[in-house]
Amino acid sequence: MRVTMVKKRLVDGSECRKCQDATALLKSRGLWDQVDEIVWALEDDPASAGMVLGQRLGIEQAPFFVVSDERGEAVYGSVLQLVRDRFDRTVTAAEQAQTIDVDDLGI
Repeated sequence: MRVTMVKKRLVDGSECRKCQDATALLKSRGLWDQVDEIVWALEDDPASAGMVLGQRLGIEQAPFFVVSDERGEAVYGSVLQLVRDRFDRTVTAAEQAQTIDVDDLGI
C-alpha cells in the first residue's frame, strides 16, 4: 500500500491549519511513517502537483490522501476515514467531533 498526502501551502508560505491538524493526528497515533509521499498544492499555483492531482481526482480541499494498492486507487478526504479504513484503527466520536470545522458548515 502506498499513501500520498496532499497538503496545501498558503500564499504566505504557511501550511494550512487542517493539514497541520491531520499531520498531528497521524503523528500522535504513530501512523506518520505510513505516509509515503507528501505532494504540495500551492494556493497561488494552479499548476502545482497537488493542485493538478486534486483537479484530476475532483477534490477541492486539502488535506486529502491517495491510497494505491493491489485494489487500485482510493481517495480519502478525511484523515479519520483513512485511519479507520486503511490503518484499521478505532476512531472515537470525540475525535470525529473535533474535526468538524464551523467554516465548512456554512453557518
